[in-house]
Amino acid sequence: MTETAAAPAEPAPHAAPAWSRDAICWQVYPLGFCGAPRHREDLTGETYGGADGENVVHRLRRLTGWLDHLVSLGANVLLLNPIFDSVSHGYDTLEHRRIDPRLGDEEDFDALVAGCRERGIRLVLDGVFNHISRLHPTARRAIAAGPGTEEGDRIRWSGTSPYGFEGNDDLVEVDLTDPVIQDRIVEIMSRWLERGADGWRLDAMYAAGAEAWAPILERVRAAHPEAWILGEVIHGDYPAFAAASGANSITQYELWKAIWSSLRDGNLFELAHALGRHQGFLEQFRESGAGALPLTFVGNHDTTRIASQLEDGRDLAAAIALLALLPGVPAVYAGDEFGAAAVKEEREGGDDAIRPWFPGSPDEVVAAHESADAGGESPAPCSCSPPRRPGGSSRPISACSPCAAANGGS
Repeated sequence: MTETAAAPAEPAPHAAPAWSRDAICWQVYPLGFCGAPRHREDLTGETYGGADGENVVHRLRRLTGWLDHLVSLGANVLLLNPIFDSVSHGYDTLEHRRIDPRLGDEEDFDALVAGCRERGIRLVLDGVFNHISRLHPTARRAIAAGPGTEEGDRIRWSGTSPYGFEGNDDLVEVDLTDPVIQDRIVEIMSRWLERGADGWRLDAMYAAGAEAWAPILERVRAAHPEAWILGEVIHGDYPAFAAASGANSITQYELWKAIWSSLRDGNLFELAHALGRHQGFLEQFRESGAGALPLTFVGNHDTTRIASQLEDGRDLAAAIALLALLPGVPAVYAGDEFGAAAVKEEREGGDDAIRPWFPGSPDEVVAAHESADAGGESPAPCSCSPPRRPGGSSRPISACSPCAAANGGS
């Protein structure tokens, strides 16, 4: 009697690409990192940006000087925050099909893709699709048409006023259930995947909900099965959200909060609870058969730096060890590897300190602060001044670039 070989198992729905299971991310906020002006100065008219090439400054290539540093950390994914045409901080998008002229153009993007490919680095982009700037053509047409109209119903409304994301009137929420909006998002995501991106971080994915995203991601995944989809979700059942939406990974904010607050407050019961929850999430992800893992981190572009949360270097070492050793897709926010410190403030411009300018290469960071340690003339005071060593030594553990020079970066 002969045995019949079993047919190969069908991949699970929403299966994560194989490369993501060994992914280690280095996250960069490009507008700050590359020294772009905080606000556009060419938006005074009814149009923006002018003709192709007008007001374009090629800052994005600055990242190429850091790709070897990414590899030296053991990372293999460059996770970028917004790079598309926007008014100020990147989350107030004007045009998803165009690179922000403060960063450069499509040739600069292609050069970054080529640099990543040469080093075996995957590139993941930030998709801010939940909301757009009031100056975005879709928002302008919708506001002009008003609620209850075909154009108007492509955005969300609060009575007769456009619905602002989390109370921000300049960030108009889009209706992701609208067929035209869905078509545009699929087209944009596919456009940049075809140009060399390997995945997407979906900003504020929690706002529209898993059901709104499911038909969009089903179409994207059908055309790009190797794309990795990371969803920003703050609270709730992460595996359930991933399964319902089609995302491969979810931001593990519960673990992020527990790591720094439990170490700072000496409350290891909080950490134990969060680790139990994390283990439960991992088991749910595993049972789904999709090979998904949550994104773990101790800081990002929206949070106070971990070195400012934990001023005692011994606690900082424990936090980094947890990030390195716990199951998940770990992400290091650029600068944290140098011990950069900065506090997020709840005010306009309160994110600036945690999104600083960096010089052209990591060697410049090290050289500048070695000079300061040796008693030489220090660069401009750094708004990310690092934490002090245990015992009160005045010498920094390490430091990021001199953030005070942010406006002078180019």
